[in-house]
Amino acid sequence: MTSYEQIFENNRKWIAEKKATDASFFEKIARDQRPDYLYIGCSDSRVTAEEIMGVQPGEVFVHRNVANLVNSTDLNVMAVLNYGVRHLSVKHIIVCGHYNCGGVKAAMQAQDLGILNPWLRNIRDVYRLHRNELNAITDEPARYNRLVELNVQEQCVNVIKLASVQQAYNDHGYPIVHGWVFDMHTGLLIDLKLDFAHILHDIQEIYRLD
Repeated sequence: MTSYEQIFENNRKWIAEKKATDASFFEKIARDQRPDYLYIGCSDSRVTAEEIMGVQPGEVFVHRNVANLVNSTDLNVMAVLNYGVRHLSVKHIIVCGHYNCGGVKAAMQAQDLGILNPWLRNIRDVYRLHRNELNAITDEPARYNRLVELNVQEQCVNVIKLASVQQAYNDHGYPIVHGWVFDMHTGLLIDLKLDFAHILHDIQEIYRLD
């Protein structure tokens, strides 16, 4: 386990490595950020956006919370999305979940979890929407993993509902919204291949905000 003191030593080594390959690295990243990607992921310590994507500082705008939720009453995630779309002009918005998600598992437990109750209720709502499919899966781990995928799908829909996303897409043809799942057992990122254009067209009968 990395000690507290080792973190600062690691930081100094990282600085030296960056300067060795590009002497002006920190001058460049200090100027501005123009990332093409906005990543909404889980707070789980094992799932770090930049590392699993293989990107450098400045390439991805990141927001993380328990179970990668996009809740319209959460001013934090709403602020990130608004800033990313309207000020950074990101080209892609990614919602990334991961198999064996503790938040998803907790949401399926019939117990009082205190302050977590209203947060996890969003995942229980996803289960309610897809309960027929999920209840037909007899293997419990497989059911949880399918709920992880469906949760990502529904959070992507929540992103697409936003006026900022719809208006930017109508004006520029971006951002495109993607749903991913990270498999910890293999290290693979799995693209759920959601049909963004179809979902947008389908929901605009009710959620058209442009």
